[in-house]
Amino acid sequence: MAKIRFVEGTKAGLAKGSINAIQYSPCGTRLAVAGTIGVSIYDVKSYQEISLIPEDTSWVKSVAFSPDGNTIASTNEQVALRLWPTLKHAWFGKRNCKIKIWNANTGEHIRTFTGHKNSITCLAYNPDGNIIASGSWDKTIRLWNTNIGEHIKTLTGHKNSIACVTYSPDGNIIASGSRDKIIRLWNANTGEHIKTLTGHKNSIACVTYSPDGNIIASGSRDKTIRLWNANTGEYIRTFTGHTEVVTSVAFSPDGNTIASGGGDKTIRLWNANTGKHIDTFIEQKNSITCMTYSPDGNTIASGGGDETVRFWNANTGEHTDTFIEHIGSVDSVAFSPDGNTIASGGGDRTIRLWNANTGEYIRTFTGHTEVVTSVAFSPDGNTIASGGGDRTIRLWNANTSEYIRTFIGHTDIVYSVAFSPDGNTIASASEDKTIHLWNANTGEHINTLTGHENSIRCVAFSSDGTMIASASRNDSVRFWNANTGELIRWQIGYTDIVYNVTFSPDRNTIASASGDDTIQLWNANTGERINTLTEHARLIYSVAFSPDGYIIAGGGKTNTIRLWIANTGEHIGTFIFQKHIGNIRSIAFSPDGETIVSGSSEGTILLWHLR
Repeated sequence: MAKIRFVEGTKAGLAKGSINAIQYSPCGTRLAVAGTIGVSIYDVKSYQEISLIPEDTSWVKSVAFSPDGNTIASTNEQVALRLWPTLKHAWFGKRNCKIKIWNANTGEHIRTFTGHKNSITCLAYNPDGNIIASGSWDKTIRLWNTNIGEHIKTLTGHKNSIACVTYSPDGNIIASGSRDKIIRLWNANTGEHIKTLTGHKNSIACVTYSPDGNIIASGSRDKTIRLWNANTGEYIRTFTGHTEVVTSVAFSPDGNTIASGGGDKTIRLWNANTGKHIDTFIEQKNSITCMTYSPDGNTIASGGGDETVRFWNANTGEHTDTFIEHIGSVDSVAFSPDGNTIASGGGDRTIRLWNANTGEYIRTFTGHTEVVTSVAFSPDGNTIASGGGDRTIRLWNANTSEYIRTFIGHTDIVYSVAFSPDGNTIASASEDKTIHLWNANTGEHINTLTGHENSIRCVAFSSDGTMIASASRNDSVRFWNANTGELIRWQIGYTDIVYNVTFSPDRNTIASASGDDTIQLWNANTGERINTLTEHARLIYSVAFSPDGYIIAGGGKTNTIRLWIANTGEHIGTFIFQKHIGNIRSIAFSPDGETIVSGSSEGTILLWHLR
């Protein structure tokens, strides 16, 4: 069952991304998952995230534990290979051709490797853990001494990019597979080319040794798995059954079974000795990009383009658990009125529900064809409204995920949706410079509010439902009579886009957040400016009042949330969220005021205790 992962310093955290590589630690207690924003490390027993090693340049393509489990090596789509600790530290690197090694306990940088001329696609530790082999688009394999930081040698001979590299169990041989359709075996000590294995009709995608080192298994874009005698290079047999590229192949720890995953969204099990097909697991919604056995052989973990990691009972084929994640930004988060559920919407065009108390994934709503920019619960918690880049507002049953209706009228992206306090009206704000009011029960269009001279980023109802506030790209906030649509007043004084606006619970104060690095407070009845909060160093995307109106929280570009006393403007605290590595796009208080939920541009959702 999918869960929001709990992270040190937070109540809960959610990471995201297309899954490119997964590997168990040698002891089998942890799982490293490489994807869009970095490497997440999970406790296998609890499925909780232990740490996130973020990547600020591009997707992480490959990950490997050292044999002692104390170090992780990872590669990304840039020309860089980095070594990271597996404990509780997270570091950033720049775009360059470097390998970095860090002390896992202190975070101290130890040394740097450089050498590859193009993107690094794969890596492997030798059994002793003192050498890493890395393969690259530059058609070479490079060997690195992890203890002293020295480049040992470069293996050349492939005519195309290297897709996979692995050591034999005794560490004496390196096997590499390439887009040139060839597997090459190398003496790991001298770098001498030993033999070439040919027979695949298309690019090699994966290669691995059997536990005893006597057999090599390879998977290819020709949709087959081939077995080879590792000592002689002799071809043994071919397994056929996959209907797309074979992306991953692994031996069970006892060597009797081979598992293969592919672009056809299946995992297939084979008898390694006879070649007989044993079973097929069909569950992933997209291509399987990676797969691995647990060290005890009882579980298979698979990752895919559907942003999930799935766990399978290797003996029965039973699907045992799933991590389901947003891919792309999280642009909006909202608590249900009872505080038990969180809704999130983002760049993957979905709305997802999460149990706010346990972090457990509940369900996904699909239907938007572009980014979901805003989500809102109805006051009774039974309905969710969402707005998006497809210019529509959609209504959903929060309990069943059933689609109810679509509101069509905007001519550009919908940035914000809000329910009136009685739940009968929905207001939507758009890039088309208009606010539309809709009957939430019938779907009927009620009114259009015009006057803004640029796109409208946010809309909010006052707590008594009589007033609507809107924030615009033209540096202004406007106030409207919710019943008649009449413009009451408009405020200027900003020097940049106003991204967010909200009423205090007593409806007497309006807070607005801007790209000019300020939050401004206004008297909702007179329009008079009360205060300007200036402690944020970069633009502010989101602002929220605590339910009792005592605290104001603001989140923005510096991955920080700052807190102020609403009446005095006194700055009372700053959260610097190293678990967020992107801009904080959306924040909300729980109904009891004890928790803040934040959503970020890199796709994480975090919960934070305030009391």
